[in-house]
Amino acid sequence: MITTPSPASTIFGTNLVAMATPMHPDRSLDLAGVDALLTHLSATRCDGVVIAGTTGEAPTLTSHDITELIRSARDHSDHALRVVAGVGTNDTSTGIEMALSATAAGADALLITAPYYSRPTQAGIAEHVVAIAEAGGLPVMIYDVPARTGVAVEASTLIELSRHPLIGAVKDAKGDLYEAMTVMSSTDLAYYCGIDELALPYLASGATGLVSVTGNVVADRYADLIAAVSIGNLDRANAVQRSLLPLTDAIMRTTQGAIMAKAALVRIGVISDAAVRRPLLESSAADLRRLDAALRATGIEQESRSMHVPVRLA
Repeated sequence: MITTPSPASTIFGTNLVAMATPMHPDRSLDLAGVDALLTHLSATRCDGVVIAGTTGEAPTLTSHDITELIRSARDHSDHALRVVAGVGTNDTSTGIEMALSATAAGADALLITAPYYSRPTQAGIAEHVVAIAEAGGLPVMIYDVPARTGVAVEASTLIELSRHPLIGAVKDAKGDLYEAMTVMSSTDLAYYCGIDELALPYLASGATGLVSVTGNVVADRYADLIAAVSIGNLDRANAVQRSLLPLTDAIMRTTQGAIMAKAALVRIGVISDAAVRRPLLESSAADLRRLDAALRATGIEQESRSMHVPVRLA
């Protein structure tokens, strides 16, 4: 079955990557690495980046870091890449300030999570999202990731929020495909799969696109997956998804995507260091062996072992 792309695809894109944040060995922001990663992503058919999301180590980024990242993405792509800025926080006033800064820095859209740790009511979540959205004045993608926030955005809340003119999409990392289909059938919200392991089921069920972590390395494979589903070639889509299983497993199920995506980017020669900010720890030797095997199994050449992959003892 051929699907008609949602208008949201022109706002948010379809093949988005939750971009890692390159850092120097001292864990300061590596803007040359950011530029190299953006060049790589553009060449691998990514059409949008999420800046300062979970994979970007948002909790450890300063407001200055986030502004620099947004500006770098904006300047680098000259609007070829959609720039979605993460403004997730558990304090609505801070979220409003973040949205204003992201808009001023040139973001195209905002990614807003449910307030973490505070565990507000559904009414509180809705008020939080609307306040930040209206402050920023940009299209909004709601990020539903209860494993990290401690509270889900319920279907009824998503349906309510869909009536707001600025709220147009959901990045779904809840993994409840039945609920996702229910909300899609009841609203005009565009759905984006936020769980790499479930990319094909979400696309086949009507999702507009993906926001992937593994896409830092293989956004071109995800572009092939999206294209195959869009023309109804599920045999091809299954073949692409299966080819990605070893790498998806190594990046998403070893420790954390933010850690392993950076290690993989160093392995293929895109960035020069895989440092992460505490409390995250760099990959262990065992994790790196698993990653190397996955890269080989996925048919990805490793270009440079001279680059610095900090190693934690297993």
